[in-house]
Amino acid sequence: MPKPSKGPRLGAGPAHEKLLLGTLAEQLFEHGKITTTEAKAKRLRPVAERLITHAKAGDLAARRRVLATIANKSVVHTLFTVIAPRFAERNGGYTRITKVGPRTGDNAPMAVIEVLTEGTPEKKATVKAAEKVAKKSAEKAAE
Repeated sequence: MPKPSKGPRLGAGPAHEKLLLGTLAEQLFEHGKITTTEAKAKRLRPVAERLITHAKAGDLAARRRVLATIANKSVVHTLFTVIAPRFAERNGGYTRITKVGPRTGDNAPMAVIEVLTEGTPEKKATVKAAEKVAKKSAEKAAE
C-alpha cells in the first residue's frame, strides 16, 4: 500500500478513517464536547471546522455536503440551526482541544475536544476538570 499523502491513518485504511471522523464529528455536534485520544482529536478538528464553515452558508448544497459526512439528519439540523449561527461573525477557530491525563488502561494521551460557545467560563471549567483528571492519574501512578 502506498504511503498516504496526508499523514498516517488512524489504525486502518482511508475509508475507515473517513467513517470514524464522521462519527466523531456527529458525536461532537450532538454532545458539544467529547473525550478521545489526542491523535483522533487533532485529526477531527479540521473536519469539524470545515463542516461548521459549510453550515454557515446554510443553503441546500452546503447541507448535502455536510450530509455526505454526517448521516444523522437531526444532528445536521442542530448544526445548521443552533451551532452555525453562533459563529456567523467568526472566521474559524470553532473548536478547542484541551489535553487531559493519560487513559488508565493503556496510558494513551487523552484530550477533550469541544465546540466553543460565547465567553470563556466553559474553558475554565474544562481546564479545572482536566487538572482534576491529571491529579487523579498522578495519585494512581504514585501508588
